[in-house]
Amino acid sequence: MLIRGAEVWEHGRADVRLAGERIAEVGTLATLPGEVIVDAAGGALLPGLHDHHIHLAGFAVRALSVPCGPPEVTTADDLAARLRRPGSGWIRGIGYHESVMGLPDARTLDRLVPERPLRIQHRSGRLWLLNSMALAELLAHAPAPPGLDRQTGHLFDEDRWLQAAMASHPPDFAGISTELARYGITGVTDMTPRNDAAMALHVARQRETGALRQHCVLAGEPALADTAPGRWRLGPAKLHLHEAALPDFDEAVAFAMAAHRRQRAVAIHCVSEVELVFALALLEQAALNAGGPQPGDRIEHASVAAPELVARMAALGLAVCVQPHFVAERGDRYLADVEPRHHRDLYRLRTLAEAGIPLAGGSDAPFGGADPWQAMAAAVARRTREGRFVGAGEALTPEAALRLYLADPLDLARQRRIAPGEPADLCLLDQPWPAARENLASEAVRATFVSGRIVHQRVDQSPA
Repeated sequence: MLIRGAEVWEHGRADVRLAGERIAEVGTLATLPGEVIVDAAGGALLPGLHDHHIHLAGFAVRALSVPCGPPEVTTADDLAARLRRPGSGWIRGIGYHESVMGLPDARTLDRLVPERPLRIQHRSGRLWLLNSMALAELLAHAPAPPGLDRQTGHLFDEDRWLQAAMASHPPDFAGISTELARYGITGVTDMTPRNDAAMALHVARQRETGALRQHCVLAGEPALADTAPGRWRLGPAKLHLHEAALPDFDEAVAFAMAAHRRQRAVAIHCVSEVELVFALALLEQAALNAGGPQPGDRIEHASVAAPELVARMAALGLAVCVQPHFVAERGDRYLADVEPRHHRDLYRLRTLAEAGIPLAGGSDAPFGGADPWQAMAAAVARRTREGRFVGAGEALTPEAALRLYLADPLDLARQRRIAPGEPADLCLLDQPWPAARENLASEAVRATFVSGRIVHQRVDQSPA
């Protein structure tokens, strides 16, 4: 396949030949006999975008779930209206935030949904709120786990138990893969901490059948390293911190060191200052024990990062996976809930980059929007839904925002490029970059190529 007349990222106007799964040539190229031609018409040709933090299974079942938190739901009346649904069987809510009506117990939820089993997932992804029918049905199939408070119906960090009690199976990824391809996404890193051999097998099968078209890196449990990769690549060991229930410090250090001994990096979830302080302390101790930091260790989110913590991250050689769109999606709530002294520390970007910290962008879908172009626009604008600035000085240029999604998923310090020998994973826009940078929007994506094959082409303009 020959892509003719593209504005090649960081190269200039050129033709690009694909041979199999690789880029064969870049330059002024003659057409080969029988070669498929894609006329780029001067549109920007970018390395395929990579979502560096996503939860595929949760994202896939989002369409079957009821939004239960901001911005769709902001009051108890809103929630009650959303949950009034005809039919029988389970209702699954997602995205709940305590600003709606606190943390309701089972009896409170019974008043909203008395006749059907109801489970609502908190926006953090770690807590489920159950009504009485849900509790009864689950406990009829499995004994109560340690993370279940039977009085309140609150289920904390027990997703594996919930799946077993409901006899659920991982969902099909075809629908979300199509959506991601529309955005120009050619690869994902699934950051679900409980990813295990069963999920690895499911991902491999989804890739083999073509349901999941994107390349996939799997983070997750330490034991995932014992699973032979099959059409997926092994990512970091994931440690999900929660300020209200931090792990034993020595055990957390041992977790990191065990991963490091197997040449595996660690990714630590940090959405509060306390969590980040804990994460840095454990990584500093692990580095001290091992005689130096481990390349590839990373912080997920770094939602609140004071300057002194930024300096410690840089000293450890850490990378950070950021979610710029959270400023746009949740910024007004952050400004209301977070102490004013921390407003300047929220979702830093430029400060991290200027400290020499490699950055990558991830959606955290389904807990955030999956469109990377909206995230890029948010990284440039730094505005909330109500138009207020959050850390305007942390804004990135459009080019720097794009580079968040061009990082190599196994080495965030390395930028992927379009050059001979590189994977033929590409995103073609319908306009040159100087025009696209003025309006960062996924509507500009004309075609997406994974391993040299077109997996998305806009219906109003065939690329061939």
